[in-house]
This record gives sequence, structure tokens and C-alpha cells, in this order.
Amino acid sequence: MNKTDLGTNIADFVMQNKEKYYRLAYQYVQNRDDALDVVHDAINKAFSNMNSLKNPEYIRTWFYRIVVNTALDLLRKRKKLIVIDDEILSNLDTGMVDKYENVDLNTAINALPEQYRSVLILRYFEDLKLDDIAEILNEKVSTVKTRLYKALQILRIDMIEEVNK
Repeated sequence: MNKTDLGTNIADFVMQNKEKYYRLAYQYVQNRDDALDVVHDAINKAFSNMNSLKNPEYIRTWFYRIVVNTALDLLRKRKKLIVIDDEILSNLDTGMVDKYENVDLNTAINALPEQYRSVLILRYFEDLKLDDIAEILNEKVSTVKTRLYKALQILRIDMIEEVNK
């Protein structure tokens, strides 16, 4: 496949699945604007590195990996930022916030370590198979299974403690 055809395939694929990738990015960054930035950056990275896609049949997992890595990069950068005073933040608040159906669950998921959160999001929010998750995260399937089990175990404990309060 030549470079032009591959670029067209990538563009078509991303356009057909843009909501899915936005949702995935949002699960990581928890912010509308950041999620849009992640998807935009992932698209740019995909076109810049389209030669790394050896087999066009794997475009789905290839692009998932790009989105996940881009979101994680943003989160790492975010950790390096200096925390702003609460009074300054309240003055900057525009009141526009995305709403969740289950705030406790989302809070618990966000509190998970990155390795567990990634597996959980890809499995249950993106409905991916364990083999695909392993490929996206560049891990063994057994590692993915272990992390998924551990993530569910941690969530159960957190939710039980929340109910008992």
C-alpha cells in the first residue's frame, strides 16, 4: 500500500471512530478540552508515524495505542505543573463542567494507579478484548488479566468503604 492510500485509510478510520477516541481520551484526562487536544495530537502522531503501521489490518489497535500514550503523556506533564491556589481557581471557574452519571465510580476509577486504570478503561468503557488490550499496552495477556483483576478488587474495596461511611 502506498503512502497516499495509507494516509487516506487512516483519515477515514479516524473520522468513522472519532467519538470513540474522544471518549477514550476523556476517560483519561477528565476534561473536554484536554480530551480534544489528545485526539488532535494523536491524529498528528498517526500521520507523522504512519510508516510504523506495518499491517493496515491493525490500524484499530495501532491508533488506540497512540491515543492512550498521548493521554498518558498529557497526564505526566500535568503532574509537573504547580498547583494553583483554590481562591484563584474559584475565580477562574466558568461553571461549565461535564457531568457524570456515577461520580463515586468515576472518582474511584481515577484514583486507581495508571496501569490498572488503563486496563479497566479499555476493557469496560471501550469494550476491547484482552488480546487487543495487551497489544495496545504492549503487555502480555496474562499481565492484562492480572491488572484487570487487581483493578476490580481495588474498586470493590473502595466502593465497600464508601458505602460503609
